[in-house]
Amino acid sequence: MSNNQPSFMTLAIKTIVVHTITYFLMGILASTFLNYAERFARPEMACWMRQLDDPLIMAGPLLQPIRGLIFALAFYPLREILFGRKNGWLILWWLLVALGILSTFGPPPGSIEGMIYTRIPILDQNWVMGAVFFVMILMPVAGLLLRQ
Repeated sequence: MSNNQPSFMTLAIKTIVVHTITYFLMGILASTFLNYAERFARPEMACWMRQLDDPLIMAGPLLQPIRGLIFALAFYPLREILFGRKNGWLILWWLLVALGILSTFGPPPGSIEGMIYTRIPILDQNWVMGAVFFVMILMPVAGLLLRQ
């Protein structure tokens, strides 16, 4: 392994910071511009989505460092591929999109499984996917900036 590979602690801190900040900022933008309050109140969404005034929704950004740590634990064994190559960020982006959006283990909106197994209209699933793809583009790019 080359000397420019991050230690676990460095990777964990950077991943936690990047994930938490992008999650928070994109959450505010998506909530505002995609009108989450109205969409989550619709019957097909309200049956499984918490409303924006729910205490757990408000606490969500505070819990994101846990997810950042989980990401770091997944990235660390792949650090040579993800951080030691010129286009490693693109590999990271594709891993996140393929495993985290398109081919998840459950049927969340916007995933292939969600489109097959849920009753959520396809158009509603597409707006979710658009917001998630935007975040997935920002996270590796922000990681590139922090890499320096």
